[in-house]
Amino acid sequence: MPLLLHSGHFFWITRPWLHNLNTNFDLENFPYKPLMGSMQALSTVVKKASANNFTGSAAKAMAGDSAVRSLLEKMTHCASNAYLGILERWVYEGVIDDPYGEFFIAENKSLHKESLTQDYDAKYWRQRYSLKEGIPSFLANIAGTILTTGKYLNVMRECGHNVQVPSSKNSKLMNFGSNHQYLECIKAAYDFASSELLNLIKEKYDLMGKLRSLKHYLLLDQGDFLVHFTDIARDELTKKLDEISVEKLQSLLDLALRTTAAAADPCHEDLTCCVERSSLLKTLGNLKDLGTRAFPNNNDLEEPMSITGLGTFSLSYKVVQWPLSIVISKKALTKYQLIFRFLFHCKHVDRQLCGAWQVHQGVRALNMRGTAIPRSALLCRKYTCFQVLEPNWHMMYNKMQTAKSIDEVIQYHDLFLDKCLKECLLLLPELLKKVERLKLVCLQYAAASQWLISSSIDIPKLEEPSDVSLRSETSKQWRSRSQSQAVKMMTQNTTVTESILKFEREFNAELQSLGPILSSNSQAEPYLTHLAQWILGIRNDQ
Repeated sequence: MPLLLHSGHFFWITRPWLHNLNTNFDLENFPYKPLMGSMQALSTVVKKASANNFTGSAAKAMAGDSAVRSLLEKMTHCASNAYLGILERWVYEGVIDDPYGEFFIAENKSLHKESLTQDYDAKYWRQRYSLKEGIPSFLANIAGTILTTGKYLNVMRECGHNVQVPSSKNSKLMNFGSNHQYLECIKAAYDFASSELLNLIKEKYDLMGKLRSLKHYLLLDQGDFLVHFTDIARDELTKKLDEISVEKLQSLLDLALRTTAAAADPCHEDLTCCVERSSLLKTLGNLKDLGTRAFPNNNDLEEPMSITGLGTFSLSYKVVQWPLSIVISKKALTKYQLIFRFLFHCKHVDRQLCGAWQVHQGVRALNMRGTAIPRSALLCRKYTCFQVLEPNWHMMYNKMQTAKSIDEVIQYHDLFLDKCLKECLLLLPELLKKVERLKLVCLQYAAASQWLISSSIDIPKLEEPSDVSLRSETSKQWRSRSQSQAVKMMTQNTTVTESILKFEREFNAELQSLGPILSSNSQAEPYLTHLAQWILGIRNDQ
């Protein structure tokens, strides 16, 4: 390109002279005749270098004549200065000033930052700027750093932040000479851009505060608002999907947030709700890039006929503010929602079992031999909270405190979500189907317990007659009726007890079948050892 610029300059200054020439002009009078020899020699060198794929010093070595060698060195210097000028603007300002498309970084202007809240693949962050082929050999080892430096600076410019990379006379890339000082300049620019962007997102935009808010609401770290919401929205949540009013659920959610401790969190105003159109298993089967083991064919994952809002309800956010959307992207938010749906349904199962247990406590006559199922559900909730979510959150938090760049923050955040998904069994379809089956048995057990026990206690109690006219009845007749009623009550209690214990036996069988699967997978997935020990503990307690 510098050669073309020199040629253009040559044409421009000779144009008036050429215009005044007669048709029979004399080449001897041409003012730039001395340049023709140099151009011819340069043409020869370029052709040979191109044919032999020579670059840099190898091409200059072909010039035996000192004048030609000097010319090549001068043109190399001019070409380097022009190229380094483009590079300097990129690493110091985050701007691509490349009218002829020579720079090795390409910009895709069709991708905009607003797409991060909608685009599941986050193409803006990964593809807005990319490396092209033909990277200069002296920049090949540092090309990735150069790309990242300008990208970070560009994010700050998009935020309206004043980008001022500290510069001095020695930091001018065009003055690097042959001592490789340009590498130090680029490294210094990267360190500045990285720390400046990280501080901007952490301090001004309160990244950790937003992540804590996500933990409170979508990971149920503070679930008092959800208890209130579930109570007032129960009628709507138990409807079939086509009958649910999302607008009504949103109003009830806003009410629950305003009347609980969540009202003190400014982020609660951004919280929204939605109702998905498929079960959790079906949704996970449709997401192919979560690192899941092979799900069965989606056609085999039949949706339950009785699926309601309790199994498909989810929370979300209106809009994640730029530049927080770089970390909390559409994909990251989807992962939070998958974990929330699992936890929300587990909490629903737990509440139903608590209700059944309270009914049991009110009927001492029933000969129940324990509360294995409610105890199992409680331990399951403790496992997800204290063995999965809390340890992984603290690990992520500590790593983020020492992160050196926003890309490291993204990496730690994604790792946290992936570990939570995996350790909650959401990425292991064989185990997840077992867990879903256990939850279904729990719900059937709770519903049957409450219905059967409520039906059994409707039998009127036999009281000793107090009316004077009935006292003539002999004591023997009254005792006979009393014994008959007691036998009837005992028979009914036995039936109720046996019906309830049938669910408990089914639950225990499902739980036992889960143990060997966990043990066989624990070598590849070590965290499953904790879950296997938990299940063994339940079985030993029974």
